[in-house]
Amino acid sequence: MKKVIISADSTCDLGNELKEKLGIYYFPYHINLNGKDYLDNVTITPETLYSAYRENKALPKTSAISAGEYIEYFKQFTDKGFEVVHINLGSALSASHQNALIAANELKGVYPVDSQNLSTGTGLLVIKACKMAEEGASAKEISERINALTPYSHASFILNTLEFMRAGGRCSAVAAFGANLLGIKPCIVVDNKNGGKMSVGKKYRGKFDRVLLSYTEDIIAKYPDYDDETVFITHSGTSDEYINVVKKYLSENTSFKNIYVTNASCTISCHCGPDTLGVLFMTKTDNK
Repeated sequence: MKKVIISADSTCDLGNELKEKLGIYYFPYHINLNGKDYLDNVTITPETLYSAYRENKALPKTSAISAGEYIEYFKQFTDKGFEVVHINLGSALSASHQNALIAANELKGVYPVDSQNLSTGTGLLVIKACKMAEEGASAKEISERINALTPYSHASFILNTLEFMRAGGRCSAVAAFGANLLGIKPCIVVDNKNGGKMSVGKKYRGKFDRVLLSYTEDIIAKYPDYDDETVFITHSGTSDEYINVVKKYLSENTSFKNIYVTNASCTISCHCGPDTLGVLFMTKTDNK
């Protein structure tokens, strides 16, 4: 049986510790800032993006990974006789999955998967894929099983401010002003049955620490049948004080065996802005 490589877009946000532990390969997105091209979390960090915005209102742009880039990337594995399962950022959010499919048609043994998700909502599926590979499943089998698991991975985030989304044209100045004036913190929910489209869920009000606690309570109550193996607290420039509010609640009120705190990639961060935090996990299914 051919050895299987588990790979993902850099937007899976698993962090270096899990990446190295599980032997995952990443392919970085492109970030364009002030006319220069960077590689996501390789040659640029979210902190650099936010500094550029604060200093001169410079906004980054992201671009999908091209089919040609994927072909070159996958060939380093297939030329050595490996099969590849590559898990993409949701197709509703980027053209990368379509480009990965084009590349796979040019090669043998490459199986792109549309995560229909983002950030560690994708990362949770990557972890499942790694476990399947360790158990000896083929790349084809893994891709089919992960495709079936996509509806069970749940991603949502709380935004402390809409300033960055307003600056990037993703919400109106009036909406951003009204939300900030009223202290509204919207919950952004990923539709993992529709390519990963995002929508606004519950709108919270009040101090950020109280909002985060209420959000965490609500999201756990919404999915009481959670898979207790792993939960992620994924954030974009959020202080330890706020992160610990969420981590403490999860430690004391849930049965998650592993609570990981990870940073959002540049691609994710430049769309949501600083001080964003999400709690991401899977629900139970017989299809492990």
